[in-house]
Amino acid sequence: QVQLVESGGGSVQAGGSLRLSCAASGYTYSSYLMGWFRQARGKEREGVAAIWTPSGNTYYADSVKGRFTISRDNAKNTVYLQMNSLKLEDTAMYYCAGRPSKAGASWYDPVDFPDWGQGTQVTVSS
Repeated sequence: QVQLVESGGGSVQAGGSLRLSCAASGYTYSSYLMGWFRQARGKEREGVAAIWTPSGNTYYADSVKGRFTISRDNAKNTVYLQMNSLKLEDTAMYYCAGRPSKAGASWYDPVDFPDWGQGTQVTVSS
């Protein structure tokens, strides 16, 4: 059984940084994709970044390119999202999600991900 547990959210001023962590357990696939999604109040959940295990290939939403970095520590089965230069519009609940390799599936559509963490709140203030 897959379990994803996020941590690291909090409140920060605009321009600041936060690092989110997602500890994963239960994955037995040889290749799987871990993603970070976010959902702001009143908006749909959107893909922020994703990373493949074991290749390490990454994807980013245009809105976070150059500011956010996704990485992983295979020994710890943990995926990170380093968020720098945070903006007010980055305020959202952030979720970690995972899925095995699947033909035709995207990295950014929440529908393609069966496994989800409980979420961690990120609040950016002026």
